Amino acid sequence: MKLTVPNILTLTRIAVIPLFVLVFFLPTDWARPTSAAIFAIAAFTDWLDGYLARKLNQTSRFGAFLDPVADKLMVAVTLILLVVSDPTIWLALPAIVIIGREIAISALREWMAEIGERTQVAVSYIGKIKTAGQMLALLLLLYREPMGGFPTYEVGLALLYIAVILTLWSMVIYLNAAWPALTDKEIDNNDENNGSSA
Repeated sequence: MKLTVPNILTLTRIAVIPLFVLVFFLPTDWARPTSAAIFAIAAFTDWLDGYLARKLNQTSRFGAFLDPVADKLMVAVTLILLVVSDPTIWLALPAIVIIGREIAISALREWMAEIGERTQVAVSYIGKIKTAGQMLALLLLLYREPMGGFPTYEVGLALLYIAVILTLWSMVIYLNAAWPALTDKEIDNNDENNGSSA
């Protein structure tokens, strides 16, 4: 497999996660701003690799698989770090909802792909808005400190809850699209002996 520029950017986004975690826990005043900067760069490369893949005609199955994996890893790691650093119910609840939704929708997409219905749960427009709002919320929560008179943490937390609402909304859209397949008795009969906990 030949690595393309978009795929290299995606792989770099995954590779930088250990550095991101290390910087976050450094006992220095610049740890949080620096970890926020790393997250911002990672979020930018998420947009950039998709743009370059289309612009350079370098879309691939590997890239289509890897890109969402990189995004979900970065988001999940960031949410866990934020909850560890500020273990309150106000952060824990949205973190549980967002991570739980990603697991559920990933499992749904995998199952739909197995029965040849993958396009029924393609990424929705609401899902893209949710991702953008989520990234901005996490960036502000990572930075944490007020900027001038701007309440960074409070705005970030409010945006995170908006992202949670969009997360649940997009999940309902995906489930609604997949519902005919989920309730198809013929599919159930064919798959009843194939269920397993991978």
